[in-house]
Amino acid sequence: MSGITISQSQPLTTSFWSKSNKTGKLSKIQRQHYLRPFSSFPPLPTVTDSHWLVPDTNTLLHQLDLLSHPDFPLPLLIPQTVWDEVRHRSLVNWNRLKKLVQEDRTWGKAGETVWNEASEELFLKRQDNESPNDRNDRAIRHLCSFLSTNLPTISSSSGPPSKRLKTSNSSSHQPLRITLLTNDQANLSLSRQSGLTALTVPEFVASITDVKLRESLEEVVAVVELESSSSTGKAAAGNGTGGRKRWFEPHLPPSVLAAGLESGKFKQGHFRPSPHNFKEATVTISGSGSSSTPSDEDLRKLLVVGMEDMNRAMEGDLVVVEVLGREKWKGEEGRIVDEDSTDDPEDPDIEPVPTTSTSTTTTTTTTTTTSPIQLQPTARVLGILKRSWRPYVCHLPPTSSSLSSTAQSLLAHPLSRLIPRIRITTRQSSFLTTQKFIVSIDSWTEWSRNPEGHFVRSLGEKGSKEGEVASLLEEWEVPFRPFSSGILSCLPKEGESWVVPPKPKEGEELGVWRGREDLRGEIVCSIDPPGCQDIDDALHAKRLPNGNIEAGVHIADVSHFVHPDNPMDAEAASRGTTVYLVDKRIDMLPSLLGTNLCSLRPYVERLAFSVIWELDNDANIVDVRFTKSVIASKEAFTYEAAQRRKDDLSLKDPLTEGIRLLNTLAIKLRAARMKAGALNLASPEVKIHMESSESTAPVDVEQKELFETNSLVEEFMLLANISVAKRIWEQFPQTAVLRRHAPPPKTNFEVLQDVLMKRRGLALDVSSSRALADSLDKCVDPELPSFNTLVRIMATRCMLSAEYFCSGSLSQSSFTHYGLASSIYTHFTSPIRRYADVLVHRQLAAAISSTPLHVGLQTRGYVEKTLEVVNKRHGNAQKAGRASVEFFTALAIEKRAETEREQGKEGIREEAWVIRAFSNGLSVFVSRFGLEGLITFEKENEFDPDHYEVALPSGNGDGKKVKIGVFDKVVVDISVETDKNTQRGKVVMTLVEPVSSRGL
Repeated sequence: MSGITISQSQPLTTSFWSKSNKTGKLSKIQRQHYLRPFSSFPPLPTVTDSHWLVPDTNTLLHQLDLLSHPDFPLPLLIPQTVWDEVRHRSLVNWNRLKKLVQEDRTWGKAGETVWNEASEELFLKRQDNESPNDRNDRAIRHLCSFLSTNLPTISSSSGPPSKRLKTSNSSSHQPLRITLLTNDQANLSLSRQSGLTALTVPEFVASITDVKLRESLEEVVAVVELESSSSTGKAAAGNGTGGRKRWFEPHLPPSVLAAGLESGKFKQGHFRPSPHNFKEATVTISGSGSSSTPSDEDLRKLLVVGMEDMNRAMEGDLVVVEVLGREKWKGEEGRIVDEDSTDDPEDPDIEPVPTTSTSTTTTTTTTTTTSPIQLQPTARVLGILKRSWRPYVCHLPPTSSSLSSTAQSLLAHPLSRLIPRIRITTRQSSFLTTQKFIVSIDSWTEWSRNPEGHFVRSLGEKGSKEGEVASLLEEWEVPFRPFSSGILSCLPKEGESWVVPPKPKEGEELGVWRGREDLRGEIVCSIDPPGCQDIDDALHAKRLPNGNIEAGVHIADVSHFVHPDNPMDAEAASRGTTVYLVDKRIDMLPSLLGTNLCSLRPYVERLAFSVIWELDNDANIVDVRFTKSVIASKEAFTYEAAQRRKDDLSLKDPLTEGIRLLNTLAIKLRAARMKAGALNLASPEVKIHMESSESTAPVDVEQKELFETNSLVEEFMLLANISVAKRIWEQFPQTAVLRRHAPPPKTNFEVLQDVLMKRRGLALDVSSSRALADSLDKCVDPELPSFNTLVRIMATRCMLSAEYFCSGSLSQSSFTHYGLASSIYTHFTSPIRRYADVLVHRQLAAAISSTPLHVGLQTRGYVEKTLEVVNKRHGNAQKAGRASVEFFTALAIEKRAETEREQGKEGIREEAWVIRAFSNGLSVFVSRFGLEGLITFEKENEFDPDHYEVALPSGNGDGKKVKIGVFDKVVVDISVETDKNTQRGKVVMTLVEPVSSRGL
């Protein structure tokens, strides 16, 4: 409550505790709770009819989409009690609420706060045997009663102003109208008994007389039942009466789950559905009870088979499972099973379908031929500790369209095939069948076959480039709102005309030059991808008089412009990272910084943070130092241009010689990393060709070409990150911002090891990163060079994801970066596009100078919470980038196929590797384009899961079979069709050789 004067009365409560700093010194902390007269708080503004809506906590948690509707008809009056509860229960909703109350409405701001917990008249103590929830509900009712009863009378009284309760229209005799909005049955009943006006959310919406507005708001009402009642509002799920059937077993109570985890009877982990079979999922064990991880590695990944055993778990949920008896262990079914391929009518009361993974066809099933390597421990979900629900981008199939204006209960299809269909009620089915739109999930009870949710808003028309990009950003929760005026006000007032001030003479104020080295004379250059505008890094190298080499990495000094605790810093922390799509970039920082003042453009002076090494001729570090600096880059190269410059032996200038020195060192640095066990992994990267530099219409696609200079930059960025990690951990052992890549469980490689041995006779040793690196080097086919790249791509998919962490949260032995074979690592080199790097810059600046470090970066809890957001944003940014590449690749393939048909060709036909086999399909990888696709067969075929191959009819009518398995080369036709889930263009492949899949 900043800006509020504390009362001179005695505090209501006083709390004391002790806190130790990093040196171990204890500080005594005192917190006091004061109360003030209600009249000393700012008055309530005038609103139409003096009518205010007071939502309770659950209403705000569940109905924010309704309350945030731009046409919501009443202002919100939010008690401090509710603010505190929302913040405690959902930081995401708390942040949404903060933005909501500041939005403009016809009457003014959308909401106001009443500080009832700090008011003498409104604060209530908790009674004996009263639960915190009951006390808070009572406090909200008391607030409503007080405002309804006392405020109008006292507002118009003639007493001294300081003793009156105030509103901005205090001279008016019109009484305040207060309506309590709650779906809690007990709270509703007690409110009405005390004479308050209280409504449930559906009752409030139904009371709106404007028919168009009422129907619009009904669309976004969340499906929430009254406590202890069967149904309230739209499309409420049945409670087992009236002939409704129970689809799932009830989840066990939290106390039972906790006891089972503590005893080791149950396991907990994250739920991951199969992308190929919607009736299969895995749960990766993350520890249970008081133990950190299970001792039995065989139980680190559990298979869950059938909708009944999945028991309403969804992608990313933290679940509690029970491991089934060994006699019930199974292998994956080996079939592609899409939700579209099953009986899934709109009738919510259809008889439950069988949940076992058996087939009615005459195929060979995995259960009859499962080898020990494929047999997996199975489990069933008993409860869910934490839901990962978020807004989902959905569509309605054309068959859902109706001209009726009555509400319909329909199944919305999420874009992600990992998410089940969501039942919504809508009056606008005809419109929504043409749109991508957002749906929020409200509940999923055991009485409902599908989760229930509500429509939030439309994103745009299906298939349109604008609508698809918007849906892609929403699907991966990428913040893409424009930067607010408050954020832009943090930028330098000089704007684009800002320059590094001249270096002061002796005796003059140092200003920006304080603590900086003047490196403008160094021959510095940058090497980046084509079209790069946000240039984070630059390099230099030169011979020293002693024969050693000086090499420097210079990184944009973003922390000079982005200061802790201002709006721009808060926004950067919220965004976490810049998101790169094929046709656009969603910046973490305003473009004035990212592409101008911080970007290390050539021929201009820029502020930098430099890491400078002295290296011997074998690339061993002799010395390293860190310094803030001013540089002037001499050139900005693309990777290809730098490669040409290096290879042109006629050039002997200092800049070219510097690039050659850097390259020589990079080769030796890389060799040393590989010798230590660093992995040379691979992932497919494609380059989309646009129609022109101004156009976003793709015309072709190809795999990216890599140059030696790519590796040059990579090696020095790695070296800088490792050097900085050591320095900040040395200075801040409890709160250093680091990055780790945990060793993958050996079980992750079992299938790849088995298929390599059976299909190619190659062994894969995963006992250590060095052993794995050596094994991957030996996985070669002399006649097919792309085979080794394919194996490396498949090995990459067995890895765990790297993550940021706070050094004080883990033991030093857990700091390691498995892929880089480094004992410690961080990210320092890209502060324009990664917020973690900004934090590292602040820590390094404090470590090498007297610059004070922000108190948050000295607090483990603050660092952990910040990095949790950054990790999520980083992962989502990568997924959004891949989805963008898939979308534009499909457009490019479509355009290329059209061009080839115009030239009289058959379309696009390419060689591909088989990377997985099913009884009804093949998953293949086209090396030329870096594309992965699925070939599906209409009929079931003989499938041998033990040898990873499927037998297909030869097509010659002779009854013979052609066996196709993993690592076989095939020929495919590539085309584009609309994906049933995403409704975007999707690359599809048809088998041409050795047999045609048409008609199979």
